[in-house]
Amino acid sequence: MGISLQKGQRVSLDKVAPNLKAVFVGLGWDVKSTDTGHDFDLDSSVFMLGTNEKLLSDNHFIFYNNLTSPDTSQCVKHMGDNLTGEGEGDDEAVIVDLRKIPPEVQRLVFTVTIHDAEKRGQNFGQIENAFVRLVNVETKQEVMRYDLVEDYSVETAMIMAELYIKDGTWRLNAVGQGYQGGLQSLLDRYS
Repeated sequence: MGISLQKGQRVSLDKVAPNLKAVFVGLGWDVKSTDTGHDFDLDSSVFMLGTNEKLLSDNHFIFYNNLTSPDTSQCVKHMGDNLTGEGEGDDEAVIVDLRKIPPEVQRLVFTVTIHDAEKRGQNFGQIENAFVRLVNVETKQEVMRYDLVEDYSVETAMIMAELYIKDGTWRLNAVGQGYQGGLQSLLDRYS
């Protein structure tokens, strides 16, 4: 069992998992027994940011229609869209090879948004057991986990966590920050 993080907690990957080469970032959630008349479709995305905390290019936005980062080694790989979120464990996942991240990438922001939330009358207040976790790809051991415990009754987009480099070391920040306006609100922030 890895380290359980609190909202806003920052941890150096070198300190908790020395020699970590690649991580499996699992994101999961459950839908409360709320009937909005529509299925819930939550989507994970990764924003690959430069020093100005903006997307380096449109191709640095990793999601279900752009599954791999534009660098030749494809250091970030989204494992595909889960349309229902049903079942136990990770609903969507991303693999990040920390050794191959280009130097111009300073931050990876992991987000979850609700597809067509406004049209469907859905928000994160209707979601429970949301989490993000990092697993060592080599050992399959969970390194750390952040469980979202706050109630986000009007938010339709969520920044779950971010990996960022500081002093040559990759670190994780458990963010847990919600936004209204769905995916567009995050695109506006990072574009």
